[in-house]
Amino acid sequence: MNTEILSADKDPMGAAILDFQQHGKAARLRVLSSMFEEDEMPVKHLFRSTREMPMLEQKALQLAKGRVLDIGAGAGCHALALQEKGLAVKAIDISPLSCEAMKLRGVKDAECINLFDPHLSSGNHSGENQEQFEGGFDTILLLMNGTGIAGKIENLPALFLRLKALLNPGGQILIDSSDLKYIYENEDGSFDINLNGAYYGEVDYQMIYKNVKGDRFDWLYVDFPLLKSIAETCGLHGELVEEGEHYDYLARFF
Repeated sequence: MNTEILSADKDPMGAAILDFQQHGKAARLRVLSSMFEEDEMPVKHLFRSTREMPMLEQKALQLAKGRVLDIGAGAGCHALALQEKGLAVKAIDISPLSCEAMKLRGVKDAECINLFDPHLSSGNHSGENQEQFEGGFDTILLLMNGTGIAGKIENLPALFLRLKALLNPGGQILIDSSDLKYIYENEDGSFDINLNGAYYGEVDYQMIYKNVKGDRFDWLYVDFPLLKSIAETCGLHGELVEEGEHYDYLARFF
């Protein structure tokens, strides 16, 4: 599991986000994968307003309460929306360039932190907001396929235990994901999934922006029943909040 902070020469998405923030436009952000054909991520989408967000994201923002931790905040669109509602939000990302863009946009508390940094819990993190980070949150947000940061199914327990440790009593985790089984669906409604192979929601990606080429990384999509069962082994209760139009969903854990 990645525990590092991205360097600028390996941070294509951060470079694209900062470009868009500073110049109002960005070049192509290319997305490569061994599973899919090359795609492109529209950078403008990362700067969307609340009304432009998918239904599941809007629902998550409606449910957010108290002190909020926005993990993988990117360009900060969710953090800004919650700030406008009067909530205290801490936005974290492993991209220093994205954090710079968030601060320029007006995110009050944006910090470059890797959630899985082993030094965080021991108090060795050099960030000035370390004590606040460990202080606890009433809502933890992981949106835009928040399960992705686990990378592999085997890492989900570590993710849930880390999130659980950051929750205040009565707190909640709001996380969205998608069930990729539709990729393997046949015309008759059956599915060609190799149950003896790796979990079908484990994907690898690589991003390229201008001359900035990121390292290949693992990304995880999880079906809700499996996500819920793994969360329960970590002492968290889960519920399906809402389903989207294409095998995507928003879940709540507490």
